[in-house]
Amino acid sequence: MRRQAVLAALVLRAPYYVTYQQLLDDVWGAAPPGTGHKVLPSYVHALRKVLDEPGSGAGGSVIHGQRGGYRLLPGTVRTDVAELAEEAAGAQRAKAGGELDAALAHGGRALELLRGEPLPGLPGPLAAAERDRLVRQRRALLQDRAECLVLLGDYAEALDTLQAAPLSQPYDEPLAALRMRALYGSGRQAEALAVYGETRRRLVDELGVEPGEELREVHRAVLRRDDPRLLGPSVRARTAGTVAAEDAGRPGPSPGPPAAGDRDSLSGAPDRTDPPRSSHRRNELPGDIACLVGREKDLALLTAPVSPDAVSVMTVDGTAGVGKTALVVRAAWALADAHPDGCLFVDLHAHGAPHEGVTPQRALRRMLRAVRGDDDTLPGGAREPGPVDDGGSADGLEDLVTAWRAATSGLRLLLVVDNARSAEQVRPLLPAGPGSRVVVVGRQRLPGLDADLRLTVEPLGTGAAVGLLRELVGESRADGEPEAARELARRCGGLPLALRIASARLQSRPSWTLAFLAGRMSDDMRGLVELRAGDRSVEAAFRVSYDQLDPGLRRGFRALGTNPTARFDRLALAAMLGGSRDEAEDVLEDLVDASLVQQPHPGRYRLHDLVKAHARRVADEAPEEAAADRDAVLRLYTAAGRLASDWGPGSFPALTTGPAAAGASFAGWREASAWLGSMGGELVDVVAFAAAGGHADHACLLAEALVDHLAGHGHHHECRAALDLALACADAATDRRLPAALRNCMGLLDVYQGRFRQAGSWFAEALRHGRAGGEPREEARAIAGTGIVQGQLGKTEEALSALEKALRLADGLADDWLAGVSHCNIGAILHQQGRHEQALRHYNTALTLAEKNGRPRTISSTLCFVAEIELALGRNEVATSLLRQAVGLADEVENLPLRAATLSRLAAAEHTRGNLRSAVDLHQEALSTLTPQTSTWLEMGVRIRLGGAYAAAGRHTDAQREFRAALALPGARDHAREYRMARDGLEATGAARRPGRPGA
Repeated sequence: MRRQAVLAALVLRAPYYVTYQQLLDDVWGAAPPGTGHKVLPSYVHALRKVLDEPGSGAGGSVIHGQRGGYRLLPGTVRTDVAELAEEAAGAQRAKAGGELDAALAHGGRALELLRGEPLPGLPGPLAAAERDRLVRQRRALLQDRAECLVLLGDYAEALDTLQAAPLSQPYDEPLAALRMRALYGSGRQAEALAVYGETRRRLVDELGVEPGEELREVHRAVLRRDDPRLLGPSVRARTAGTVAAEDAGRPGPSPGPPAAGDRDSLSGAPDRTDPPRSSHRRNELPGDIACLVGREKDLALLTAPVSPDAVSVMTVDGTAGVGKTALVVRAAWALADAHPDGCLFVDLHAHGAPHEGVTPQRALRRMLRAVRGDDDTLPGGAREPGPVDDGGSADGLEDLVTAWRAATSGLRLLLVVDNARSAEQVRPLLPAGPGSRVVVVGRQRLPGLDADLRLTVEPLGTGAAVGLLRELVGESRADGEPEAARELARRCGGLPLALRIASARLQSRPSWTLAFLAGRMSDDMRGLVELRAGDRSVEAAFRVSYDQLDPGLRRGFRALGTNPTARFDRLALAAMLGGSRDEAEDVLEDLVDASLVQQPHPGRYRLHDLVKAHARRVADEAPEEAAADRDAVLRLYTAAGRLASDWGPGSFPALTTGPAAAGASFAGWREASAWLGSMGGELVDVVAFAAAGGHADHACLLAEALVDHLAGHGHHHECRAALDLALACADAATDRRLPAALRNCMGLLDVYQGRFRQAGSWFAEALRHGRAGGEPREEARAIAGTGIVQGQLGKTEEALSALEKALRLADGLADDWLAGVSHCNIGAILHQQGRHEQALRHYNTALTLAEKNGRPRTISSTLCFVAEIELALGRNEVATSLLRQAVGLADEVENLPLRAATLSRLAAAEHTRGNLRSAVDLHQEALSTLTPQTSTWLEMGVRIRLGGAYAAAGRHTDAQREFRAALALPGARDHAREYRMARDGLEATGAARRPGRPGA
């Protein structure tokens, strides 16, 4: 089922790339597999086998992989999800345009796609959420269908539709109104009135609220026996004048919707004893904005029913400009009817100038006047405090709190507190009346405030951001440049404030295209400058948040402005601040609470793109500090790469500054390797950051240090990208060893990928640079690399000569890694020549050096060489034991390419021993371990050996499939030996299948 869940995640998130982490979150949730994202390639490989055309290969697969994720290619498959979205959208458009028959047709086709339980049995949070979403969508489609039928006068079918499924919760007033309209239109007035009575009873008894205006209007119309065709949306319009007149008769201003507490003489409501209500009902809510997009889930959380017997407190936080207040105001208007004693709005101005701040005392005085309507009984006198007056002493605050709680003990209020900065500001303002609701809004999280709901408002996703942009600049203008609209939404980072400012600039400059503005914002720093209109500025909003931090947090925020990656952890900040990890974590957690840093996963942090640009700007205000922070974090990455490398400390020249101390940040190579592994594809970004800033030495040293980690884990593309970036600035580096060193690294990478001719060119260049610069270490490596290439190209004598020379140089340099590599490659040549005992001596020497270094990956690969000789000598049991050790070591370091190679060699040993079933199973396990980053050379070897095992078992069709797959791999012809083996295997199995031959 996990495999189906992975497919469902790719389908549901198509056409976008789904990162490894997102797939793990979607399918495994809070219990990811121990191997992390390394388990995903095996699932994707199996899916490709089912979905792809035979022989299409990874390049022609419907599932496209790239660094860090996968996606289902658009246009390659047709999914029910896409059809459902298309039909549902068509139904909505048709209904909005009054084309009811077309809406019914589209809705009917959408409902056909929703038969049965969606995604039955699939595990994971995404499948569970999607099941819930599809159930809600089916409910909404049925309700829309019923409404269209009512509008068309087909009341009987509307009733059948409403009874087709449980459409909602028992408090769903719009559905109750629709049922009443359908029943009344069918001539069943008494039943329609019964629906109202039952719904009202539930609302009053269980929630303590009266029905809303829409349901009451339908109820009145049914009582008046109005024409059923007029019971639709026009009811509100026809009764608006009456409602306005009722509102006008109430004391005090009431700018919002009518109160739910107003009784109608026709409601038939039974008498009951209510708590005393305020005679001075106020609605101080700001006006609602016209455009609020992508906040449906947040609105549902904020407007969900709460206990009628207690005061409910909700906190809403988020970064500046994310639209917190707009969201809460929309929710407050939706809740206004449920709070008949008033809706109060208090802005504490915590993020304004100091003189604009509103103290609890001042806020309490205002709210007491709002609910009492008089001044003379307020504690401390009736005087309204001035802007900087605290309204009294601490004793005065206590008296005001006591008066406030007494005044609200019998009231059901809605209180919105905006721009709150601390729990201490808010606690005195909480009303006492059961059923009251308080919504606290601010950038700062308030863990010190007891709350029933804590909601962090996140930036809009790309789709919702484009939707808001379409609303603001006009659909025709946005839809005329769909790609530019998406790019502009991305540049605005999904922040509604940024989108509104960008839209205002477009509205005031009709000649500007969306692409033109997006181009002006192509640089993040420049983008902040563009996001300014009149007195509104995204950067100014961020600056207020920064200025209100204490000095220690401001220092930490500036340091993050120099961090080279989008994501980071406490170790990176600790390196920049020169403190402990715990101290850095405290700073990061406080910045999360201040809504300046995001925390997508425990222990992992990130900055919003626009906040990151602002952090860089404030870091630039202290250039010496920024330079020190930059050097510290780049030294940390270099030290981690060197420590994690199987080359060992002796394979790198000593550095004069920084990295030695930075290396102390890790307990050992395992921790350093795990830390680098947690960076994913962002390691290349670190090299790019150094290169783009003109820090050539940092870029080159870092790229060199990362080669073994990246290439050894199969990340060949990332490794080559890092080296390309470094080579471009190598001539500017002060360390003259680096031009040769980086070329040696390129050659080594090509050897990893089996590109031997290209590797030979790099080693020749490295040898020239090394000799010219007097760099014996790089000269030795270039000679060894040349010997490896010559050996692979069949030039055995030249290869042995070069490798023996490299071995002598390595011994003189005390470079154990290079000595081990040389011994292994000499052993391989002797093995090919049948000189097994001599080869075994070289392999055992290499194994001794590897065990001295203590790196499992080197030990594992060397054990494979030893095992091959043992097989050649007929010691099959010894070879099998050695290979099982090698597989265990590969598993220990979670290295997928090494695991595939060792499993395949173990399978070959089982084949030699005659255990063909075990050999096939192990080869298939090796094949499932391969990833999109696996080198063609390695995959060809696995498939060729698997084909050989199939052929030996008489499964010639299966064998031919594997040989063909090996030949079809990208760049297969570059590997002459493997290509010849696959071609010969294909011909041999083809001959075996001909009529009259055994196994045909």
